Amino acid sequence: MQISKNDKTLVRSWAMFDWANSAYNLVITSTIFPAYYTIITTTEEHGDKVSFFGFSFVNTALSNYALAVAYLIMAALLPWLSSKADVSGDKKFFMKIFTYLGGAACMGLYFFKLDTLEWGVICFAIAAMGYIGGVMFSNSYLPQIATVDQQDRVSAQGFAYGYIGSVLLQIICFVFVLKPELFGITDGSFPARLSFFLVGLWWIGFAQIPFSKLPKGSSNAEKTAVNGYQELAKVWHQLKENNQLKRFLYAFFFYSIGVQTIMLVAASFGEKVLHLGTSNLIATILIIQLVAIAGAYLMSGLANIIGNVRVLMLVVIIWIAVCVSSYYISNATQFYILAAVVGLIMGGIQSLSRSTYSKYLPENTTDTASFFSFYDVTEKIAIVIGLATFAFVEERSNIRNSALGLSVFFVIGFFMLIILLRTKTSKD
Repeated sequence: MQISKNDKTLVRSWAMFDWANSAYNLVITSTIFPAYYTIITTTEEHGDKVSFFGFSFVNTALSNYALAVAYLIMAALLPWLSSKADVSGDKKFFMKIFTYLGGAACMGLYFFKLDTLEWGVICFAIAAMGYIGGVMFSNSYLPQIATVDQQDRVSAQGFAYGYIGSVLLQIICFVFVLKPELFGITDGSFPARLSFFLVGLWWIGFAQIPFSKLPKGSSNAEKTAVNGYQELAKVWHQLKENNQLKRFLYAFFFYSIGVQTIMLVAASFGEKVLHLGTSNLIATILIIQLVAIAGAYLMSGLANIIGNVRVLMLVVIIWIAVCVSSYYISNATQFYILAAVVGLIMGGIQSLSRSTYSKYLPENTTDTASFFSFYDVTEKIAIVIGLATFAFVEERSNIRNSALGLSVFFVIGFFMLIILLRTKTSKD
């Protein structure tokens, strides 16, 4: 099926996938789950130590390790999956599989309590795998549904839809968490567990919109599913002939270590360091999401004026300041201010990174799944390193040092962007 680029209906349908799966990102990775997890796994008897299949961990370190393992598994699987999709010509099939896997895992978290810790952590990891897989195949549609001059805008539209959709569900969950008495709820854990179940329903339900509109993709009979890793190597060899794309990926790798880790640990940091409580954390993350909508469009507009790379450099500098500030943060007001700054730059750097990569792809390439598999593998390995480093430093010192240490990765990414800028093209 021939895809008509810049078709408004198709673009909106594609953006609805972000609407659907971003509820997972907000409720499970950023707000209710981290707060719920930290609270129920912190006890008077054992403090913040938990036993997972007989092994002792700091509670937040365990959740970070679990995410790291999930991302590592997906980084290993994505090349094979993308090649399989190219062979079958049905990227949408894989989007569905991962959506249903992730949504079901979120529903499984309904049964997560302290005495079912292992079950909860496993479902938490599987939900992450579902999210990762779905996003990779969704991203690979971007160069197919939008022309180069529209990719910044379309990418920003996807993130904006994601932020709006996730905030709407978060507000619904917020009511259950803050006012359980309105619904006759007496079990203190029920509002959070119900929220996890609703995320699964929301994710699977709204995903039916892009599933009904997006084309399957085109098959490539010359490929075999087993050569996915060869395809990854092929992409790497092509990078050697494309200095902009190669240098961008170097920069992206390092600053993604910091960006993705901060996004995944922010709520746990706020609860553990400042004891903000679930309601304050949810309100804070809601502010972040709303500000992020403006941030995504602001960075897209700014990129049209001064170029993508310069905007990314500016945003990375702000991320470095965030890491340093988090080390010294001491009260809720400071956390809220820092959260607003994170929201502004979070949407911008994600949206602009995706569209910048898409712009640098070889012209007229049909192997978008393979190229975006490489992009996603790069990001997932970055997340594994970031989460593992954060957890390792926390277990040996404290969570403040973990946050401060992330600034090193941003500094490296910044210098990589400087190198990229020196070889800029009109696409920058």
